[in-house]
Order: sequence, then C-alpha cells, then structure tokens
Amino acid sequence: MARIAGVDVPRDKRVVISLTYIFGIGNTRAQEIVAEAGISDQTRVKDLTEEELNKIREVVDGYKVEGDLRREQNLNVKRLMEIASYRGIRHRRGLPVRGQHTKNNARTRKGPIKTVANKRK
Repeated sequence: MARIAGVDVPRDKRVVISLTYIFGIGNTRAQEIVAEAGISDQTRVKDLTEEELNKIREVVDGYKVEGDLRREQNLNVKRLMEIASYRGIRHRRGLPVRGQHTKNNARTRKGPIKTVANKRK
C-alpha cells in the first residue's frame, strides 16, 4: 500500500478512487490533485513510480486533510458550545443542528428509542 498523508491508500484501485480514502479529499478534489500532479486518472496506484507518488504527496500537503482537518472541525464545534449559540446547544444535547424536525425522525442523532413509562392516554 502507498502511504499518502499518513494513510495507506489501496494499491489495486485507480489513483482518483484511492485518494478519496484520505479524510478531507472527495471525488472532485482527488481529480484536481491528479490533474495538478500531471498523472492520468486511469492509472492504478501500484503502477505509479516513486516520483509520481512524491508529486501527489506534495500536492496533498497543500490541502488541510486528516488530523489537521479533524482538529479544526472539533475546535469549531467546541467554540459553538462554549459561546452557547443555538447550534452549540443542539450539539451538546445531541440533537439535529440544521433545523430538522425531531418529533418523528432524527434517530441518527438521538440514538435508539428510550421508552418512557406510563405514557398512555
């Protein structure tokens, strides 16, 4: 496996697909990286030379990925919670942040159903 930005990317997949295994790199950004490095997007990772891998590493170093990006996201959420903004309160309570209804859905954020005793009509 080739190691880029601290992540072992799969060797048998195309370069564009393998780059998406790095946190912070999606499909579009992977295509930009490959184009900037001057490599064909049909090339497999196992077929890359060490020079081409180094070009990709240099381009990826220009972006905020993996640990730095995760740290920045966590700090942004902590800041919202500290200033007690509406979004921060929703994060703290584990409820949907972006205005979704919570009466019937939102099970992903709220977790499994907690049954309440004596809730009969």
